[in-house]
Amino acid sequence: MTELYPLTPPGPSRRTTLRAAGGGTLLLGLGLAGCRSAVSEASSAPKGASASPRRGGVLNIAVNSDFTPALLFSQSGQSLQHRLIYNTLTRYDDRLSPQPELARSWTYAKDGRSITLRLRDDVTFHSGRRFTAADVIFAVKNLQNPLRAAQLRATAATVTGFEKRGDHELVLKLAHPVNNLFDLFEFMIIADSETVEDAVTGKQLIGTGPFKLKKWSPGSGLTLARNDTYWQAGRPYLDGVELRVIPQADALLSSLRSGQSQLSFNVPGKSLGVAKSDPHLTISDYDTGGGAVYLGVNTTVAPLNDRTVRQALAWAVDRDRLLAQTLGGYGLASAAPWPKSSPAFTEAHRTHYSHDPAKARELLKSAGHTRLELPLLHLALPGDTAIAESLQYDLKQVGVHVTLQPTDPATGQKKLISQDMPALWTMGHGFAQVQPSTLAVSAYPFNEAKNTSKYRSAAYTKVVQEAWTRPESSTAEANAQHEKISSILLDEAFLIDLVVRGQVQVAADGLHGVTLNKFSYLNLDNAYLV
Repeated sequence: MTELYPLTPPGPSRRTTLRAAGGGTLLLGLGLAGCRSAVSEASSAPKGASASPRRGGVLNIAVNSDFTPALLFSQSGQSLQHRLIYNTLTRYDDRLSPQPELARSWTYAKDGRSITLRLRDDVTFHSGRRFTAADVIFAVKNLQNPLRAAQLRATAATVTGFEKRGDHELVLKLAHPVNNLFDLFEFMIIADSETVEDAVTGKQLIGTGPFKLKKWSPGSGLTLARNDTYWQAGRPYLDGVELRVIPQADALLSSLRSGQSQLSFNVPGKSLGVAKSDPHLTISDYDTGGGAVYLGVNTTVAPLNDRTVRQALAWAVDRDRLLAQTLGGYGLASAAPWPKSSPAFTEAHRTHYSHDPAKARELLKSAGHTRLELPLLHLALPGDTAIAESLQYDLKQVGVHVTLQPTDPATGQKKLISQDMPALWTMGHGFAQVQPSTLAVSAYPFNEAKNTSKYRSAAYTKVVQEAWTRPESSTAEANAQHEKISSILLDEAFLIDLVVRGQVQVAADGLHGVTLNKFSYLNLDNAYLV
């Protein structure tokens, strides 16, 4: 059957782009290298690494904020559970080549305006219902729903046609070409259509993933049990997973050191030194830049509507000190959002703004200001508070006095989505590690059509749309598009990037097989405890 509701020409292969881009491996698709283990700092061969996988045991994960059901279909600060309960159509490998998951294989039409997906026929939902092409159609339409607040909704919206060829073959047709389709496939969790409204209230979370929801205790965390009918034979090894909310930094670190928890991605930078000194813990850095710390600017609040003032703020921040003292040295001080693995990365962009208080004061004076009083919103979590305090100190040195406004993570995310931020805020963003165009059409702080800074520009929209919809016929052309996007971001400074930072994983030395996808979805299919 065909629903008349057209995909991008493949252009150069992902592997070709990787080789030609320079600046490292391209990451297309808020996360990390697809299904990769982080780079361990403790040793090249962690203790027990040679041990055979063992079955059984419950993995306890310490998180600093609770799961927010209303944000299930968006990228939020706590998305670890997504790949535990659900699957996606594809996943990227380390070289950013899409690999099969619920989609076994795919073929582009010669005209590049459709893609045929051949789906697995041996998958069932936790409820026992069989997974079919209808579930993929539902997943796409679900992300097209503005109520879901999905960052990749614009990409999902380009799918305007569905042609089912039986239960396990599906043709997607696009309204126009896009070059980030596999970003969508790795972002889009396949949820049960029959219980989706229960999912966004936390009553039921039914997917096809390796674990089933046993209980969600608001404020305390999630309890997951092994899915004995998981489509990957013999997986998972673990009997269950507990995601335990521990908002206090000292308590979270203590739970890891005492063995009450075996894994966390939320140890604040200032506590990483203590974790590193513990012989029973291993610190691993996902150095592909799955996220970034930034200073957001509301361009409708005077005098921040003046680009000169925004640029002054960008010169005022000491990124190197922020990285070393507040983030524990994990990350890359950068004025641009791109990790080194992105084809959009250049050293010139990274160092475009350095720490120059004198230049910041000069720019403020040229704009008619010697002292400003502004609010600065931040998440009321230890690591985020430390970042806000560091920014407060730097800005004060140039005459910008900020009042800190702590808020809980769920409220902060809602304010980000609804463009309800005060003059300044600091948070983290993702999407720079995927296709560069995805950042500017999907991430709330950067979205060319409607961003949290309320910055609008016909020139920005034109450049972003061209980069998103135009097939990359050559590396030179692609790099030219990336350069245009970066130049606008740096010159307009409606969002001021500070440090590119992937997830920093702290784990018990007896835990193995942990991976994350591009959007910080935790994959424990092959994880085991020794």
